[in-house]
Parts: sequence; structure tokens; C-alpha cells
Amino acid sequence: MTTAGRIQFDEWADLYAQRVETMRTSAVRDLFAAASRSDIISLSGGMPDIRYLPLVEVSEVVKRAVLEEGIAGLQYGDTKGREETKRVAAMLMRDQGIHASTENITITAGGQQALSLLGMTFINPGDNIITEGPTYLGALQAFSAFQPTVHTIEFDDDGMRMDLLEAKLKELGPRGAKFIYTIPTFQNPGGVTMSLGRRKRLLELAREYRIPVIEDDPYGRLRFEGEHVPCLRTMDDEVIYISTISKVFAPGLRTGWIFAPSPIMQKVNMIKQGADLCGSALNQVIAEHYFNDTDWRGTLNTMRERYQVRRDAMLAALDEFFPPEAKWTRPTGGFFVWVTLPKYVNTPQMLSVALEAGVTFVPGDGCYPSGSGKGMNAMRIAFCYEEPEALREAIRRLSLVIEERLALYRAFIDAGVLEAE
Repeated sequence: MTTAGRIQFDEWADLYAQRVETMRTSAVRDLFAAASRSDIISLSGGMPDIRYLPLVEVSEVVKRAVLEEGIAGLQYGDTKGREETKRVAAMLMRDQGIHASTENITITAGGQQALSLLGMTFINPGDNIITEGPTYLGALQAFSAFQPTVHTIEFDDDGMRMDLLEAKLKELGPRGAKFIYTIPTFQNPGGVTMSLGRRKRLLELAREYRIPVIEDDPYGRLRFEGEHVPCLRTMDDEVIYISTISKVFAPGLRTGWIFAPSPIMQKVNMIKQGADLCGSALNQVIAEHYFNDTDWRGTLNTMRERYQVRRDAMLAALDEFFPPEAKWTRPTGGFFVWVTLPKYVNTPQMLSVALEAGVTFVPGDGCYPSGSGKGMNAMRIAFCYEEPEALREAIRRLSLVIEERLALYRAFIDAGVLEAE
């Protein structure tokens, strides 16, 4: 079985569950090792810039979490989470216009566990689910474990296209999908925000076809400009709402939540018991003290201002360096820009060349269901972490890689090897 401690073949291959065969690793996670190199400018990871956190205050928060809470922070807890942490989640939602009872909130290990729990709650193998296309690759990864058929709906600058959604719902029929998953505000990976009119139409269609809506809202507090658009949950009490503290405090604490109608939460909590018994009480206590005892709003304002400067730097660099054949979104908040290139540019193949040039991005195919063939000529680029000067240099490097691809295509056209698209 082994030679010098190394496995030569997988003795257990015939024992794995079929669902494992449909799962794939996260494109972003796979890029982290390369992005950690000192010569690489990373546009791949959607990492909040926690370098702006007041670390002295945070250290005091952690100290109080241990000394004041004592054993409670180190012991098992309630599956649904600490009542105090749920009150913090309710406060954060109230700022977004959502009035929530803590009874219907469950604290999760980040937004990612929330997605996994909802997938486990709703999806049987072969069930239809609907998402934006492209969508958050972590959601696709979470849902794929339960082997659904994923239907993606394109978006434009006003978010998910309701004409395409309506056509898909007519095709599938009433109860034809287990849920519609959307990131309506500063969408990942697109950066776009769904207009108020489309939000209203989405909820009308969901009611008409009797399909639940999952609203994922990790970026709602990161608006740089433009008018606030109400959360879907403020417009319909049946919406399943999930969020996280990862983008406004510390992703390492892995603290998020689900807020949904009671019947759904009963199922979620039962599943969560089997998944982890309970979340980390210590992490929850730290979050409580941070949001109750510090000027977290002031810190968030500072971070948001820096993100806006970086967004502006990235858009200016794209305008300066990228070829006219490229198109991209212009987000008013969040972390990401979605770039679409001509169809003959293959971004998964281009990534290795970009790495040699010292820059990373997320190829667009990772933001679509596996095997769909979509997104091959697109990429997600993040402006949240690197400084403006580095962002400009990264876009310059990336533009040279793209120009090489375009020049090669033009040469094939001139040589008669290919026909112009």
C-alpha cells in the first residue's frame, strides 16, 4: 500500500460516496499558495483588509472574552448559538432594515456553513436549484455536495435578468426548483446590484411558482456610492436571509447566521446538531464584545473608504490598460469586478501565463456549475486587499497577458488559420 510512507494508489476509491465525484476544490483556495509569493499581486481572493482593525482594542476584546465569560466561552453551547450573539446578528440586520427575532436566528460557522446547511435541508440528488450565472463559487461548492442540477440566470448591470428567470420558471413549473439563490447586493463575482424593480419582480415570481428565495448578504454594508436598495428580506418575510461578520470584522472567527421562518429553522437546527453539535462559544463571545464594546462602525467606515479608493484605482487602470475588446462591471460597493473578454480568450489557460507575469485572478468558469462550459472567457478580479499602486501594476501586467492572446488570435486570422468572430 505504501512505499516510504507515501500512498501509491487509492485503496478506498470504490468506497467513496458518489457525491464526492461531483465535488471540486475551490479555485480561490487553490490559488492561495501561489498568491502568497512575494512577487505575486493577487486579484483572486476576496479577503477583507483586516490590517485596519484596531488590534489593541481587539486584543482587549479577546482578553475580556476569556476573563469575563470564563468557562462559558470554553464550554459546549446551544446548537443555535449564544443568545447574546444572536442579538448582535439581529442588531446588524436591523441596520439593514430587517427586524428579526432571535428565536429564528441560528449562528453558523461563517456564511459557508449556512450555505451547506441549507443545501442539506433542501436538496436531494437531481433536484433543480436556480442561481445567478456567474455566482459565488463557494455556494456552488457547498450545494454540489448534494448533487443538484444547477440552472444559472444571467445578470446585467441591474442584476439577475427577470425575463430569463421567468422563462426558466415556466420551463420548470410550480415547485420546479428547490430554491432561488441570489446575492442581490454587490454580487460575487459580478459586483452588480439588483435594482429595486427586479427585486420586486423576483419575489413576485417566487410566490407565483412557490419557490423559496435564499438571500446571501455578506457585502451589504460595503456601499461606496448610490442609493441604498432594500434587502429582499425587508420586502418578504418568507425570504431566507444569511450573512456573516467576515467582511465587517474577522473572517477567522468563522461566525455567520441564518434568519428564516420557524419551520425552516427547525429543520436547519436539527441538521446542525448532527453537523457540529454547536459552534465555537469563544468565537461568538469575541464577536459580541467587539460589536458591543468598540467603535466598530468607525473602523468599518475607514475600511469602506479604503475599499472605495481601491475600487477607483482598479477601474481607472482598467480604463487605461485593458483593450477595447474587454468589458467589465463597475460596482458601487463590495469587493469584485467581473471582466468579460472575447470568446476566443480562454482564461483558465491564461492563468498560468498570468502567474508567470506576477498576477492572479479567478477564471470565470469556476463561477459556473462544473461542466457547463460557461465563463471560459471571463474572470473575477478583486480590489479589496492590494494597495492602489499594486492594483494598477497588476492590471498593467494582466493587460499585457491579454494583449498577447489577442495578438496571437489576430495572427491566426491574418494567416487564414481562423475566421474572425
